[in-house]
Amino acid sequence: MKRLVPLSVYGLAYAWLSLSWVPVDKTGTPALHNKEISVETSIDENAAFIESVTVAYNSMQLQAKGLSIEAFTYAMQGYEQLKSTGKVSNEYLTICDFSQSARKKRMYIIDVENEELVIQTHVAHGRNSGGEYARKFSNQPESHQSSLGFYVTKNTYFGEHGLSLRVEGVEKGINDKAYRRAIVIHGATYIGEGHMGRSYGCPAVPQHESKKIIQTIKNGSCMFIYHPDKRYLTTSKILND
Repeated sequence: MKRLVPLSVYGLAYAWLSLSWVPVDKTGTPALHNKEISVETSIDENAAFIESVTVAYNSMQLQAKGLSIEAFTYAMQGYEQLKSTGKVSNEYLTICDFSQSARKKRMYIIDVENEELVIQTHVAHGRNSGGEYARKFSNQPESHQSSLGFYVTKNTYFGEHGLSLRVEGVEKGINDKAYRRAIVIHGATYIGEGHMGRSYGCPAVPQHESKKIIQTIKNGSCMFIYHPDKRYLTTSKILND
């Protein structure tokens, strides 16, 4: 799959393609010829990406499972970019959809290569991010809020919550203090069926599922914490560069 190019490219491309004239160089060759080809190629790649994402979304029946096409598309865009730069080294993509209620199973672990949803479960957000719904986000230590954006999973360790998984926030100014804040994936009894507990900012998962989740996504997989937060969606370099 190809990553999305910024939507502004569409407007730029159509503006170029709709012109009735083009400047020429000294040889009489249209000066914008190569640029037009480049933009047309970007649009073609973008269309192919969207089509492949839509096919995968439908084949895994993600809409029926509560995950929006917007969240999935953004997640796939970041996954492809991080994989192309070598930051992600395996096929698993974890999406924590914080636009959903904490009562919902809003963590989705997807095997991208095989287009398979392997785990769907509950996940906690930070206690200062909101009650049933997360509404506020922070990158600051001691904020007890969740941080949005893309992460890469690292190594496991045993701590106060048992087996836990370190994650690295890869978006500067958005989640890059995650390691310093000790934001990790760990099991907790306060999240799961019948529970709507919140964490200090960690994406905590049900205790009885934590080992399977951690063993599945450890060591170089992509995790995306999503919310339709305008500030994040417009400032994330991964989504806009």
